[in-house]
Amino acid sequence: MSRPPTFTPPPGTRALPLRTSRGVFAALEAGPRHAEPRGTALLLPGYTGSKEDFIAMLVPLAEAGYRAVAVDGRGQYESEGPADEVGYAQAELGLDVLAQAEAAGRPVHLVGHSLGGQIARAAVLFDASPFASLTLVSSGPAEVSAAQRQKIALLTQALETMTMDQVWEAMRALDPPEDADLDGAALRARWLRHNPAQLIATGRQLTGEPDRVAALAAVGLPVHVLSGTSDDTWPVPLIDDMAERLGAYRSVIEGAEHSPNTDRPEETAKALAGFWDSLQRRAWAHREGPGAD
Repeated sequence: MSRPPTFTPPPGTRALPLRTSRGVFAALEAGPRHAEPRGTALLLPGYTGSKEDFIAMLVPLAEAGYRAVAVDGRGQYESEGPADEVGYAQAELGLDVLAQAEAAGRPVHLVGHSLGGQIARAAVLFDASPFASLTLVSSGPAEVSAAQRQKIALLTQALETMTMDQVWEAMRALDPPEDADLDGAALRARWLRHNPAQLIATGRQLTGEPDRVAALAAVGLPVHVLSGTSDDTWPVPLIDDMAERLGAYRSVIEGAEHSPNTDRPEETAKALAGFWDSLQRRAWAHREGPGAD
């Protein structure tokens, strides 16, 4: 489970409802204070996560000149969702992302962490036109590793037979918190607000996702693959291979594991902004033509 440093929006960041054609999504936003943004980024969290997983990146992205909007997907933390698992089919979640991009102000740089990366990929395969680029953060080509499939299967069984509070207590017994105040209060509050149908449905997606790398490569959208130096959900060599197959811009965040956005938020923000800046330089050089400085 990701552990953001805080659940309180820091100065320069605001919480807001992102109103879309497919409903209202809880969001956090930050942008440059004294200039027009160089672009807008839409940030999608992973399995059991929330928009707060990007909270320490929002101001650094704003300082780099970008407006960043992090969202809770349907059924995640502060965004409402249906009680039926059918409402969390990947197609539904992908269509939500397209609506979020429209509401945020297209074109957007789409960023998805882990499960969020696979949902982002689904949105791009539906319709790439709202997006300036796609960044996959610690998100692999297909299903998660065998060890993670076993963990998700156990969690799914628990969610089907226990209350969210009972599942939380069982998870804490297996994985004692490192920070008693944050993990015992804010993380528990977040967990209890997740919709169990969302966790069951998306857990099944993570354990059965097919390899759609070739389809994504065929779209032609600029892609950035970012990870830590180690990852127990998708091994880093597998992520390396996916990046090569995509012809993607590749970033590895030293000292980070499966969640570079919480492990090394400033370095991750710098890598994201560097990728987006490179796209702008390329577009400018193309407009200027051969021989441009």
